[in-house]
Amino acid sequence: MNLGEYLPKVEGYLQRLGDDNLLFWRQGHPYKVKPLAQGEYNMNYLVQQSELPAWVLRVNLGSQINRSDQIVYEYKTLVMLAESGHTPLPLFVDDSREYLDHGVLGMTYLSGEPLQYEHHRLKAAELFANIHSYSAKCNQDHLIVESYPLTMTYGECKRLLKAYFDSPLADEAIKAYLVEILAWADEYRRNEVFYQQDPWPCVINTEVNSSNFIISPDGCNISLVDWEKPLWGDPSQDISHFCVPTTTLWKTDYRMVKEEKQEFLDVYCAKISDRHLRDTIHERVRLRDPFNCLRGISWSAWAWVAYQTGEAVLRNQDTFLKLCQYMNLSFIRGLFAPYMKAV
Repeated sequence: MNLGEYLPKVEGYLQRLGDDNLLFWRQGHPYKVKPLAQGEYNMNYLVQQSELPAWVLRVNLGSQINRSDQIVYEYKTLVMLAESGHTPLPLFVDDSREYLDHGVLGMTYLSGEPLQYEHHRLKAAELFANIHSYSAKCNQDHLIVESYPLTMTYGECKRLLKAYFDSPLADEAIKAYLVEILAWADEYRRNEVFYQQDPWPCVINTEVNSSNFIISPDGCNISLVDWEKPLWGDPSQDISHFCVPTTTLWKTDYRMVKEEKQEFLDVYCAKISDRHLRDTIHERVRLRDPFNCLRGISWSAWAWVAYQTGEAVLRNQDTFLKLCQYMNLSFIRGLFAPYMKAV
């Protein structure tokens, strides 16, 4: 399934949509709808009526949090963050599935370009500091709590890697090394006691790829637009995930060197008013980094199999090419060798 194939269904849905939100939609008036962006779990369409602001209709096809109310979960998070100034504003959510067989979310459209690490990474540091500080004071009752930070990631990786381990397509040398890494992570996750003894909870996005950021046309504002897998947890998750190679290389050829990462953390700390978080963020991130690398490789291993067996709901050729790059033994060894030596 792709954006174009599903477009007639979206048009049919819009024709049935009521005009409860007159600032963005008026039933019966002419409109235009076109494909905007497609991820692994969602399809996004740009909706425009000439006299009204454009907005985004998001169709959810799957869940990374294993919940049937995935689209409602995302909507509630956008409501929670509405006054942060860095996220789309939620317009409505519809999980009735009366016409479409998937949940849908309406949200404001933010025009601009994806983040470029070379130019915008420090703006991202400021965004994280603002969202983390703002959300620490919000009502987070709907969010999944990251009670065991490293164990949760380890469990997710173990489940994802099983698909690769069980597949006849798997490379035996890669499989053997991933088994070794998984055993190392099982032992290393004992360090999560650090987060449990010294919690600093806030909303974390957990999916901070460059394509999920929007830089405004004038370059002054930065937003984070994809909130399908937020958790209530430690801010180090977002900071680490933003910096590790499995994230920066996903849509670009950029690797963050040591000096750039330090500059990124310096800007983040300068925008955080909590002194204790400033003093401990480096250690929080250090403990996270290998688990975020493992998460990136584990998901890639699962998706690499799913793409070739027809199990992937949405298919993207650029994604598959990147998966092939990641599922390379030299690449994987290069990621984990520094952490293995440090133990």
